[in-house]
Amino acid sequence: MLYKLFIKPVFFLFNPESAHYVAMRLMQFSLVRWVMKQVCKTKSKPVQFAGLTFRNPIGLAAGFDKNASYILEMEALGFGFTEIGTVTPLPQPGNDKPRLFRLPKDEALINRMGFNNVGADVVGARLKNIRLQSSIIIGGNIGKNKITPNEKAVNDYVICFEKLFDVVDYFVVNVSSPNTPGLRDLQDKKPLTEILNELQVHNHQKENPKPILLKIAPDLTDAQLNDIIEIVNTTNIAGVIATNTTINRNNLQASKQTVDEIGNGGLSGKPVKQRSTEVIRYLNKKSGGKLFIIGVGGIQTAVDAKEKLEAGASLVQIYTGFIYEGPMMVKKIIREL
Repeated sequence: MLYKLFIKPVFFLFNPESAHYVAMRLMQFSLVRWVMKQVCKTKSKPVQFAGLTFRNPIGLAAGFDKNASYILEMEALGFGFTEIGTVTPLPQPGNDKPRLFRLPKDEALINRMGFNNVGADVVGARLKNIRLQSSIIIGGNIGKNKITPNEKAVNDYVICFEKLFDVVDYFVVNVSSPNTPGLRDLQDKKPLTEILNELQVHNHQKENPKPILLKIAPDLTDAQLNDIIEIVNTTNIAGVIATNTTINRNNLQASKQTVDEIGNGGLSGKPVKQRSTEVIRYLNKKSGGKLFIIGVGGIQTAVDAKEKLEAGASLVQIYTGFIYEGPMMVKKIIREL
């Protein structure tokens, strides 16, 4: 209540990207982080998956902490796991600003960040240091550089995989962001199978292979979702994250003029909640409940999280809901679950 009445209105005076960095800079003060850790303490039954133990089923989705800068802060807020990235082999600035927009009436965001990140070498070094301070489960969300043509995309994913292998607990292959030109073409059966098979070759050369998951778009057709299930089975990856942001703009409370002025980008938050749950339910049913799924999209309450879990997800992630609900969100969801 304090957050919604007093803190959020102040942050919403800033543009979204600036507000994000201001909020996280405040959390990086040791005293602030210590206080939040005491306030946000949670007790939950751990979740086991592929040899990993998640403290609780609520994770932070990729995109919030692109450069692995806020691992300790997210741990203090009670998250059971966190996913960094999307990380690319080379540093890149991302798309021109402004590139992050709020739709308050819809409790949503539109972003066209464009994989802005400091690159795999810097992120890897940062995570190596963080591993000395934290035992939270960390996922590495990996993608290709904008300048890399799709026919050579597999090389970028392999580079990120090798550079981050020793410092993350699982990998997520991101071919579903709408903000890198042509990236979603890699969701087609042939190129996606090639990427995942090549990663698995490198994975199984390791003494202790890591789970690899695929993050998919909510805009896929049923036929494409059937292909995803087949690809997961063929490549023997660990599962999927459903879903990324959507390019759909239907049924928004924001005016058409507002949405048109914002322009391109991926929509997240409440408007994608129903579709992401539909995708989870479809994948779960079609796979006979055998597909491991992390559910993400429009989660703001325990009811939302439970909906995803009952649809077939084993874990859930939040991002946009965290912006609108505030730092006590994780504790509240776990308590009510």
